[in-house]
Amino acid sequence: MNLIQQFTRFVIRKSFHLSVGIIESCIDTTSSRQQQKHLKQLPPGTLGNDIAVCLEQHQLRLVPGFESHDLKHVLLGFKMTPEDEIRLQAFMIGNGNYTFASFAILLFGVLLLPDCWLIFIKDWRNGRKAVPISIWTIDAYAHYSTASLQQSLYPEINTTIEKIAFMNVFVRWGAFAAIAAGVFGMLFCLPFLFSSSMKDLVGAGFPFLGGAVIAGAGLIALSNLSTAKVKKGLAL
Repeated sequence: MNLIQQFTRFVIRKSFHLSVGIIESCIDTTSSRQQQKHLKQLPPGTLGNDIAVCLEQHQLRLVPGFESHDLKHVLLGFKMTPEDEIRLQAFMIGNGNYTFASFAILLFGVLLLPDCWLIFIKDWRNGRKAVPISIWTIDAYAHYSTASLQQSLYPEINTTIEKIAFMNVFVRWGAFAAIAAGVFGMLFCLPFLFSSSMKDLVGAGFPFLGGAVIAGAGLIALSNLSTAKVKKGLAL
């Protein structure tokens, strides 16, 4: 990271910290402190508990009127940092949240962080793919599992994964059926290959080879499935 990039990030951090300080000084946060304590008491893994833990880790607190903002940070996996705040706004604009604050923050980031333009575009595209979440509130979703909510964000992707899983099962059983049919055909034709009759040799030879090809195709299909699983595991 060069000096210009370090300076722009310093300006962004100071600007956001100043903004948060002004907002907190102008709003009574007594009720939000109580709400944050209540969220901390929820079972681990719930969205409410994850929000409270995240706020504590960053030494932040809920601000009345901005609770849903913290929800989006945790739900979408964006850190509570100035840079990720800009990424969050790029996502939310793609998600249909056309507010002055979102556009202003994103424009601020675009002007000061040209090296992050591709990241902002990617976040914007992800927002377009996700279900609308601009109206989600902590009161409505605090008791839900964070992981299950995250999985529900991209229904098209989840549907594709289910289709792929179904096709894998279909191919696997088809491969087993091909191997069984091929081996059965080979065993059935095997006795005729020892016949002294040319008709038996020819009549049994071709089906024997056909069974070998079918069984081999099944084995290759199983091998491809196993290789795909290994590559997926390494990628994770």
